[in-house]
Amino acid sequence: MMPSTRPTLAPNAIERLSRARGDLRMGVPVVMTGDGRAMLVVAVEALEPERLAALRALGQPELALTARRAETLKTPAYDGDIARVLVPEGMGVEWLRALADPADDLRVPLKGPLRALRDGSSDLHRAALQLVKSAHLLPAALLVPVAHGLALAEENSLTLLPLVEIMPELARMSPLHPVVNARLPMQAAQAGRVHIFRPEDGGEEHYAIEIGRPDRSQPVLARLHSACFTGDVLGSLKCDCGPQLRAALAQMGEEGAGVLLYLNQEGRGIGLANKMRAYSLQDQGFDTVEANHRLGFEDDERDFRIGAGILRKMGFSAVRLLTNNPKKMAMMESCGIAVAERVPLKVGLTAQNAGYLATKAAKSGHLL
Repeated sequence: MMPSTRPTLAPNAIERLSRARGDLRMGVPVVMTGDGRAMLVVAVEALEPERLAALRALGQPELALTARRAETLKTPAYDGDIARVLVPEGMGVEWLRALADPADDLRVPLKGPLRALRDGSSDLHRAALQLVKSAHLLPAALLVPVAHGLALAEENSLTLLPLVEIMPELARMSPLHPVVNARLPMQAAQAGRVHIFRPEDGGEEHYAIEIGRPDRSQPVLARLHSACFTGDVLGSLKCDCGPQLRAALAQMGEEGAGVLLYLNQEGRGIGLANKMRAYSLQDQGFDTVEANHRLGFEDDERDFRIGAGILRKMGFSAVRLLTNNPKKMAMMESCGIAVAERVPLKVGLTAQNAGYLATKAAKSGHLL
């Protein structure tokens, strides 16, 4: 008998990852399996006391933190990029959140002593942190080893995530597909067109604003602009994002052609909620890079491969890049988009963002 070719109704690895992100944001555990082990995983930010009690009944909880957050907590990261901390008996949700969220670090700097684990594999913990990050939650995950992961997932309707299936998907950029485009007259140019691109993994959509009719055979004046709700919409004086957005569109309008990619990577890829946490830390005296590190993130968590992918989809192979960030140029080149010229975009300096811009120049290499 020939095997059936009828498509399955069950979700594939990409769809299960998307479902898992929603579960984690709701405080629902997922089951990760790999290396002959299984662990329940829940995001610390969304954890509630009742669920913590249920998790404790199944095993000894372990807290996974990034090395950046562990450095702030003065806890050794024996696994290099992450730290695993044993959760003592009697420590509840508030204690876990205090380790995950730096909001009260200055008020209560000593949260230990913490017992960092160094034996055994950390692959499940590392994958859990990657998944929590991709859900735009604080990078802290609680993991509980369990004996029968598959059965536990089936009995409790939990999402099952085998590492062998999900790790390739977490590492790669989700393919983007054009959804629709339509004409949009704008202040910058009467001849405007907006293109919508949607990733396969259920993540945020990204937009391309095309000005005029750019010649695909020539380097196009282009800007990769990461979404900034506070700057682009509210006119925040803490950054230069809004002025850069408007100046880029205006220059494209003046030249008669260009493309601005509006990438939904708020807060350098950490999401708006975490960006507001970083702003709160800046009010305590930390600069933008220090704030990201205390939260457990790297300086910049954005994926500029998204921009290169959209440009290729639109038929562009070379750009005149409107940017002050050399790393954007290097990433475009590494993704096969030639950078014929860097076009400076020095606008938006205010008394409120002078320190922020100085930090971007000194610590992130921006050419200001």
